[in-house]
Parts: sequence; structure tokens; C-alpha cells
Amino acid sequence: MATEIKDTAHVVEAAAVMRLLPARPRLLALGEPTHGEDTLLDLRNELFRQLVEQEGYRTIAIESDCLMGLVVDDYVTSGTGTLDEVMEHGFSHGWGTSAANRELVRWMRAYNDGRPASDRLRFAGFDGPLEITGAASPRQALTALHGYLADRVTADLLPCTGETLDRLLGADERWTNSAAMMDPTQSVGQSAGAGELRLLADDLVALLDMQTPHLLAATPRDGWDRARLYGRTATGLLRYHYWMADTSPARMTWLVALRDQMMAHNLRTLAERGPALVHAHNGHLQREKSTTRMAGMPLEWWSAGALVSAQLGDEYAFVATALGTIRHQGVDTPPPDTVEGLLYALPEDRCVIDAPRLATALGDTLPAPRVSPWFGYSPLDPAHLAGTHGIVFVKDVPQN
Repeated sequence: MATEIKDTAHVVEAAAVMRLLPARPRLLALGEPTHGEDTLLDLRNELFRQLVEQEGYRTIAIESDCLMGLVVDDYVTSGTGTLDEVMEHGFSHGWGTSAANRELVRWMRAYNDGRPASDRLRFAGFDGPLEITGAASPRQALTALHGYLADRVTADLLPCTGETLDRLLGADERWTNSAAMMDPTQSVGQSAGAGELRLLADDLVALLDMQTPHLLAATPRDGWDRARLYGRTATGLLRYHYWMADTSPARMTWLVALRDQMMAHNLRTLAERGPALVHAHNGHLQREKSTTRMAGMPLEWWSAGALVSAQLGDEYAFVATALGTIRHQGVDTPPPDTVEGLLYALPEDRCVIDAPRLATALGDTLPAPRVSPWFGYSPLDPAHLAGTHGIVFVKDVPQN
């Protein structure tokens, strides 16, 4: 068995990863089982550099606010702002403090310097404007979409004025109230004004779609792409806020599923530009159904990776990352009868594994699931091996 497992292992390089895939994907998804470890982000950065130089990849997308990501994209493509400003304002979830993320942005800007627009690297956040404590106001997305259309179509086609949007939106604090995550009665998502905004957002997105030939002829495609992003984000946020105000047992399932749906919509649009490296938690990128328990309730929903894979087929590829130890978080040597334990016995500190071949070598009896003593690390699910194109295994993660 040890020999069969070793035969599936290769050095972690872009060429080795690409050889595992049935076709050249438009979206190559690299998952991580925990957040905040620069060791994993450094590995991601090196893989992206190799994909750029060897495979022609030009976009990287990470699990960060899609609207904030525009700040990073403007910097890496045209030098707008400063690196410090971009790290402060271009990332959500605290990712801007990461040294590895800073190095990624710096390298992308240096790579793009002097290159033609068609050959420049692009950055994208593909998460919604969502945090664990709640959701952003739809103001930025709605007003940006309305402003784009107001500058390019006749006023009689617009479903409302900017003043109407402003009145219905009210104070942003109404939308960002963190108490609404645990108490639906604190949410404004099902108020009369929110209902009007959902209808107006839908009409604005429809108008954007109906005017596509005119808009693409009159303005650069990047502006139209951003308007589409504003439209997706506005409708997604208003739907998310609606379900935050719901009191039924389905509320939390809707919320977690809507987040992944927003991610999937952004990824499918990035695939039009493709090819792109996508980086996020394994749970968002896997091709299987996601499960968790929240507030004592079991939840099941389809991840962004599952949704995108269902539509793109072999043009979507998923490579999970698994870890041996994170000793500074209390995650010690994995038991030998787990997938991580079997891989930990390999001599390499880092390797990429052919997951379907590993599944075949293991046969019908799956390894035991690993149990992490730290909630921040999600062990690899042995049942997902056959549906994963590859596994990047890192034996030991030192403290940042």
C-alpha cells in the first residue's frame, strides 16, 4: 500500500498539477483547509507564478469581497493608489494584513508594469460583501449600477432616479446591524422599502442586459463587466438580506447557500475571461455537497465549486490542500489510519497527490475521518477523494 500511495505523489509544481487534470481548465480551484497561514498562501503564490509563466494564466481570484477586489485590480493593472492603501481597502476578512497577500499584489503590479493591457494580470475577489457577522448595505452596488446606466441610456428607460434609491436605502447602519445575524427581527430585509429595492434592482439588471449591444459599442468592456458585477452583487445582497429577516427553519440553509451562489456567479463570469486560479477554503470549492451544524441544526447546501462544476464540467478543476500538523494551533501528527496520516508517512515535506488514483489504491474501505482538536482546521473527507482531481499535502505548517 505504501508503494501505491507513493506512486501517486509528485512535486508541487504547476506542470504536475496540470498533468492530473482531464482537460485544461478555465478555472483551476486550489482549496485550503484553514485560513490565515502564510505558508499556504506562499505556496499559492508560487503556483500562480508558474501558471502565469508556463500555462498562460492571467487571473487570480480569492475568497474576498468582490467589490473591494476592484481596488486591488485597479492597482495591479494601472497602478492606481499605493500598495499600503490597497492592502487596507482592497481585502475583506482581514486578508489585507497577510504578508503573502501583500507579496502577491506587489509581484502582480511589477509583472504588469510596461505590458500591454491584453497581457496584464488581473485580480478578483469572488466572495460577496459578506462577513460572518452580517452583510453589507446594497448601496454601493445599486448606486454604481444606476450611475453606469444613467450615463449611457436615456432617462425615460431608467426604472427610478438616484434620489429614489437613496430614499429607499436609508442609512447604511440599518443594513449592517450585526444583531440581525442572530435575530431576524433586527433585519430590514423584508421591509416594504427593501421589497421595492429588489424590484428596482431586478429592472436595472434587466435594462443592463437589454442594452448590451449599445453599451458594448459605446464603452470599454471592462466598464460593462463591472456593471454586471454591480448588478449581481446588488440582487444577491438584497436576497441575502431578505433571508436574514426570515424566521423559518430554512433561514440558515438559505444564507449559507446564497453566499456560495454569489461566489459561483462571480466565478462563472471570471471563466469567460479565463483561465484563472481560484483560491478559497476547500469547503467552498469542493464538488460535493457541503454540510455543517450551526446553532445545533444540520445544514446541507451546494458549494460554489459544486455549482460551477455542474455547469463547466471538465473546465472546472478542484485541487484540495490537506495538512499534517499545525502545532501552534494544537493540530499534531495525524493518526496513521487517516488520509492525512497515510500522506504524512511519505518522505516529502510537500507533494501533490493524484486523488482518484489514491482512491483506487485504497479500495472499498475508506480511511478513518480525521478529527481536528481545533475548529479552524477542516480535515479532508475520505469520501471526497474520488471527486477531487488532486491533493496538495503540506506535512508541517510553521507559525507565521
